[in-house]
Amino acid sequence: MPRRLFKRYMPDPMSIREHKSLRFLGTLLHDPNLWHLNRHSVARAMAVGLFAAFLPIPLQMLLAAILAIIVRGNMPIAVSLVWLTNPITMPAVFFCTYQTGAWLMDVPARQLPDSLNWEWITGEISTLWQPFLLGSVVTGLVLGALAYFLVMMYWLWWVARQWKRRKKSRM
Repeated sequence: MPRRLFKRYMPDPMSIREHKSLRFLGTLLHDPNLWHLNRHSVARAMAVGLFAAFLPIPLQMLLAAILAIIVRGNMPIAVSLVWLTNPITMPAVFFCTYQTGAWLMDVPARQLPDSLNWEWITGEISTLWQPFLLGSVVTGLVLGALAYFLVMMYWLWWVARQWKRRKKSRM
């Protein structure tokens, strides 16, 4: 597990707890699962981080942090996963989520015009927002759940592999 690598770059939990602007949260940030790297907290962080990443809303990082507190997942991992949808990847990701939503709603997906302008966007937003929002939520839920189970399975495989190596080296 690249646990040492993660720990090297993760913020110090004590410094975050004592930060002036975060004191209003009280003891919410004192849960060890928010900062430890264990199978459950990392899997939960992957799930909520990917879910928040695919939502087309502002303040995705804040949502990921709140969800990490609620599900007791690793907060730095959840918040950092939101950056999968950055300004460079966002158009492609949101186009795919729109296509997914249009497919789920069984409506024909609209084609982009040759020259994208504000007039076209404001005229088409009434037909685009429902498939886009549905596709974003469904994609976030599916990929979040998939990431949760993949992390759990990978972690168990890694631990079993390490045990086998230890057992083999003792003989």
